Amino acid sequence: MVCQAQAGNRDALEQLITRHQAWIYNIVLRMVYLPQDAEDATQEILVKLITKLSTFVGKSSFRTWLYRIVVNHVLNMKRGRADMAGWTFTRYSDSLDATPDMDLPDPSSVPADMQLLVDEARIGCTSGMLLCLDREQRLIYILGEIFGVTDLVGAELLEISRENFRQKLARARRDLHNFLHDKCGLVNEANPCRCAKKTQGFMKAGYVNPQDLLFARKHVARVRDVAEKKSEDLNALDQAYAELHRDHPFHEPADFVNSLRTLINGTDFRSTLELE
Repeated sequence: MVCQAQAGNRDALEQLITRHQAWIYNIVLRMVYLPQDAEDATQEILVKLITKLSTFVGKSSFRTWLYRIVVNHVLNMKRGRADMAGWTFTRYSDSLDATPDMDLPDPSSVPADMQLLVDEARIGCTSGMLLCLDREQRLIYILGEIFGVTDLVGAELLEISRENFRQKLARARRDLHNFLHDKCGLVNEANPCRCAKKTQGFMKAGYVNPQDLLFARKHVARVRDVAEKKSEDLNALDQAYAELHRDHPFHEPADFVNSLRTLINGTDFRSTLELE
């Protein structure tokens, strides 16, 4: 399929985009938090796929080649709206403490299912915690802990040693899991923070919009359904914390083929493939 796309076969190129766009989008979404920013970054990455495809010579698998583009893009892209907020675990903790515990609103007063609102609060809050990691830590945690990428693949993608990947993942896991252990009641029941109690406070603060839910959906696939389970070197507590994020939806993005079709079908298609 790659060879066909390199030769100018538009259908083959569209199939490559269709095959990889959801995975790219879901990685990027967890890096940038906001779906619109994730869509923009995903499209930028797919444009790079189109324009750099001629440089793929088969020294690695196509998947490794493509996801190195993804890794380099998300590590070097300009700071998005969520990054601009400058979240740290200390600031995040203070923000949660400043959000009052409140009963859920009257179901008749909101335009969304109550459970979806609580899910939106839970997913949004635990997604936001990832922003407290620096960009490299965040990416390594997303790849290694949420999507179950092995140290061999992770090392290939970041072009570091397997030992270095494991060390960086361990530090990211320690920082995030320590925060979860100290603050979040989802796993550590000794903590008083509860998603249902924070939902209305998040609504008043503008983090949850009942008319425009960013994350919660009915009948969706979960990350755990599509990402291979990890078993090596995880104790039960670390696995429980990782499951908070593996329980998040695996989002189906917009069809980027449609938005890129002008580029794909342009009269300069072959010359585009020759660009670096």
